Amino acid sequence: MKSEVKEISPTQKEIHLEIDAEALKDAYGRVSQKYAKRANVPGFRKGYAPLDVIRLRFKEEIKSDVLQEVIPRQVTKAIEEHELHPLAEPHLHLEDAENAVVNGSKPLNLHVHVEVMPEITEPKYKGIEVVRRIKPVPDGEVDDLIAARLQREAALIPVEGRASEMGDTVIVDLEGRFDDAPDADPITAEDLEVVLGDEVIEKSFTENLVGVKEDEEKEFTVSYPEGFTTEQLAGKTVHYKAKVKSVGTPEVPELNDEWAKSLDEGYGSLKELRERLGADLQKYAEADADARVRNNAIAKLIEDNSFEVPNSLIENQARNLLNNFAEDLQQRGVDLNKVDENFVRMAYGNMRTQAERDVRGAMLLDRVAKAEKVEISDAEVDEEIAKMAEHYRTTPEEIRDSLTKQGGGLDTIRNNLKTRKSIEAVIQHATITDGEWIDEEAAAAVSTEEKPKKAKKPAAKKPAGKKKAAGD
Repeated sequence: MKSEVKEISPTQKEIHLEIDAEALKDAYGRVSQKYAKRANVPGFRKGYAPLDVIRLRFKEEIKSDVLQEVIPRQVTKAIEEHELHPLAEPHLHLEDAENAVVNGSKPLNLHVHVEVMPEITEPKYKGIEVVRRIKPVPDGEVDDLIAARLQREAALIPVEGRASEMGDTVIVDLEGRFDDAPDADPITAEDLEVVLGDEVIEKSFTENLVGVKEDEEKEFTVSYPEGFTTEQLAGKTVHYKAKVKSVGTPEVPELNDEWAKSLDEGYGSLKELRERLGADLQKYAEADADARVRNNAIAKLIEDNSFEVPNSLIENQARNLLNNFAEDLQQRGVDLNKVDENFVRMAYGNMRTQAERDVRGAMLLDRVAKAEKVEISDAEVDEEIAKMAEHYRTTPEEIRDSLTKQGGGLDTIRNNLKTRKSIEAVIQHATITDGEWIDEEAAAAVSTEEKPKKAKKPAAKKPAGKKKAAGD
């Protein structure tokens, strides 16, 4: 066997392989004998037909079997000889396949395309410049949190001597039948709480349940718009029967020190509640700023270190992202069979762009880990498992057993910890300055929207019109 490797790109290698005639001749003989022993040829007893007859009668079958026996073994040998580590199945191209001869009269030539990991030099990860911006806690946010908490603590007090009004909560048993399928199984709901006038409540429910009293029955019809959020109801007309079980109005606790103490969360006064909530919001804002520093540093790392990423890794990650997206859609009640093909293609294109960044970032962080000599001890893995057990309210032993059954679960934890440490190494070597708060995402969106304005006036009207239509 003769072989030579040519570099097509940093991730693509091509092996020019010549399989010598002797190897083909040996395989040809073995395969021919195998067919001769089991072949039924008219005019001959089974297993006694002349070899030349067998080779003529089963020419294509013997050729196929010889190629399948010889080529994979020789390709594997060549890959090992050149110390290549394929990321996916090699692609084979047999020269002049139609006229290929396998009887050992001449050698066989083929090309083998192999995708490999590129050689990545130590990345530029020291001295990355990032700005840490803490989002200010808006005035009144503490009051908003306290107001929301008061509403959650509100008790529902039955109304007396009047019918339901806006702001009341009506509890009903509901049955609904579709106008276009009256004999189908009805929509049913027991003890359904309808807050009259609430934005999340369908307007028709509020209109029909204002003015009802306990034990009253009410029938009404709702025609849902085509774009209704619940797909099963979109564009449908439903006839409802509602049995009113009770009508109540929320009684919000009085905002004072006693209420703060009643929460059993260690607050000694309303003032202390406000101070701790404010401190919590500040901590969250700082944690969010740190997270954005890490994200921006990794984005800069990716931007500053360009190299070719193996296509197979990008494809695998893109499929993972698309599968996760599909699962999320299903959980939201979307029928995947009804999703438009063009939408799927667009989603996959976006996923592929993100997948390339994900893979590039992972490869760079792995190289940072080598440069920083990052190691993960068994004790660190145990500590992470203990945290997972606490989060899921189970034991470390059960978490470990579950990960072991999954196969590779412990390695995943170790790799995640390694990535985390590598990111921290990048941050430790970064130049971080504090800056005033800027909503970077909003600024980027505004910048994108303003781009068409730079065009000449006659051309500016068309993009603006398109944009408005898309947002309707």
